[in-house]
Amino acid sequence: MKNKIHKLVVIGRREHISFPELNLFDIEAKIDTGAYSTTIHCHDVEVKNINGKQVLCFKLLDPAHLNYNDTEQRFEKFELKNFKNSFGEQEARYVVQTLIKLGKRKVRGTVSLTSRANMRYPVLVGRKLLKDRFIVNVAEEHLLV
Repeated sequence: MKNKIHKLVVIGRREHISFPELNLFDIEAKIDTGAYSTTIHCHDVEVKNINGKQVLCFKLLDPAHLNYNDTEQRFEKFELKNFKNSFGEQEARYVVQTLIKLGKRKVRGTVSLTSRANMRYPVLVGRKLLKDRFIVNVAEEHLLV
């Protein structure tokens, strides 16, 4: 068990993270051990039939966000899953797999897509992504370089 602890990286309650495959870099995220999954704000979500295939299309972040680039993201591999939102209500969300960079670590993870328009941070990192990789020091922020 001691060896495993030494491999864990200490992070703060807020960190800047990147999504290289989505062309999003240095986005401030809330680290939330109370949330199970990682979530990112999106809008204009639609499943389109493109060349005979079902393709999930969406835009990330809010147009007012500094990192907004108005790029339509497209995923042929996606799922629709039920989640409990922050109010405890069931909500159907699309889920995709993508590369997530936290500090020097790159992790292929599952990200759920939802509107976080009324939230302070467009990205919430949940414990599924954190497990066996990171320890959260809630007294600190922005510990990753």
